[in-house]
Amino acid sequence: MLKISGLRLPLGFTQEDLRRAAAKKLRVPPQALQDLRLAKKSVDARKKGDVHFVCAALASVSGESRLLARLRDSSVQPEKPYRYQPPQAPPPELPPVVVGFGPAGMFAGLILAQCGQRPIIIERGLPVEQRQAAVQAFWAGGRLDPECNVQFGEGGAGAFSDGKLTTGTADGRIRKVLEELAAAGAPPEILTDAKPHIGTDRLPGVVRAIREQILALGGQVRFSTRLTGLRSAGGAVTGAEAAGPGGREVIPCRRVVLAVGHSARDVFSLLDSLGLPLEAKSFSVGVRIEHPAELIDRAQYGDFAGHPALGAADYKLNCRLPSGRGVYTFCMCPGGTVTGAASEPGGVVTNGMSPWARDGANSNAALLVGVAPQDFGGGPPRGGPLGGIAFQREIEAAAFRLGGGGFLAPAQRVADFLENRPTRGFPGTKPSYQPGVAPGEIAPCLPGFVADALRQALPLLGRQLKGFDAGDGVLTAPETRSSSPVRVLRDETFQSPTLRGLYPCGEGAGYAGGIVSAAVDGVRVAEAVVSGQ
Repeated sequence: MLKISGLRLPLGFTQEDLRRAAAKKLRVPPQALQDLRLAKKSVDARKKGDVHFVCAALASVSGESRLLARLRDSSVQPEKPYRYQPPQAPPPELPPVVVGFGPAGMFAGLILAQCGQRPIIIERGLPVEQRQAAVQAFWAGGRLDPECNVQFGEGGAGAFSDGKLTTGTADGRIRKVLEELAAAGAPPEILTDAKPHIGTDRLPGVVRAIREQILALGGQVRFSTRLTGLRSAGGAVTGAEAAGPGGREVIPCRRVVLAVGHSARDVFSLLDSLGLPLEAKSFSVGVRIEHPAELIDRAQYGDFAGHPALGAADYKLNCRLPSGRGVYTFCMCPGGTVTGAASEPGGVVTNGMSPWARDGANSNAALLVGVAPQDFGGGPPRGGPLGGIAFQREIEAAAFRLGGGGFLAPAQRVADFLENRPTRGFPGTKPSYQPGVAPGEIAPCLPGFVADALRQALPLLGRQLKGFDAGDGVLTAPETRSSSPVRVLRDETFQSPTLRGLYPCGEGAGYAGGIVSAAVDGVRVAEAVVSGQ
């Protein structure tokens, strides 16, 4: 089978269009192609008057070796199908324990189950069905559950996002992750789209299907169960202390995969109290910016905006300020909403999400400023490896006070923010944040250098994307949980260098930055657990 890349195809192309383009590239008649299928599809919108797809296809044709020798075309290559080969080992006497059931813990648990290891997974939050109800109630103005919210519960923080499956990492295991997600009910397009996504509305069913597979393979998933301690002897793990519906217990084990998310602040404090090696790491803070989806579509696609083959447009922007500080967009949610993502009383946190259809009135993204440990160092409470957590909490608490309580988020029009004047109302873009916004100023809840950097960056980013700095855009504060402020150190065996059998994993431990990279890290750690028995 051959992989044929660089096929230019019109919006709304058909299978016959794909066949003709592939045949032309191979210089063979269209009928010579067998088993033709789409392998990858991306949008080329560099020229607004000529928006089209660039695709890759897979096809069989007789005499492939001779054809390759004759073509000598780098865009035509033999297909090398990916086959995931899990490590093999007998079931352990004590099953491994996985802490956390977000993308990293879920895929660590899935691989361990597929390898016959019968993992015990503990998750502090609720199953995704009940979690959805708890989150929706909070967004409607109800009580925040500190144990089950946008950050905690089955599926992790990624379950309430756009479900984006893009990543900057290059690892063959990405294909394993995508195939498992598709097998669990994710849209099949995730296997071919260059920028795949699942959507918040479809993620719960996918998460539930993976849980059911783990259970069918002999694993366990214990909800409403929180890690409270670790038992050890001779520098090695002997058990995990947990508190669940039945009270406190010790789960005997020799392997613990620590796949807590970036908001598991109590776990980081526990590890610090045990003297395990942690370090403060760089992360980012800022705001959510939203515009009418139509504005973004027009800026990206020109007259092709609204074409049914394109859907809502996305963007990815960044700039470097004269000070050397970076400002960039992250977790862009086309046709989505801004949501409340708090996990602690008395603090406001924002995030973004969008459904599979991406058909909301607005599009939003995190607009973030890079923060390094020297920005929040010094004496207590900001000193030490947990200094970034204290820094986040200060911002979140200030936003809660500025919003007037009730988890209302401070919000301001872009024009008002740039001119240092309070916002009185939103005659243009309507804020989508749930539970609701408090019009006014956002700078008082942000560190001065963050607010200054945002003001400098907005006009620069507006040159990259027309309308990005438009006055009616809405800034909702703060976005503080884009990544973990802590790294739980591990060595080349994926274990803590001072506590053997503890495997820090995923985004919370500081080794990933999104659904796919966290899931891939879960796969890698599971392999290390099985191979290291």
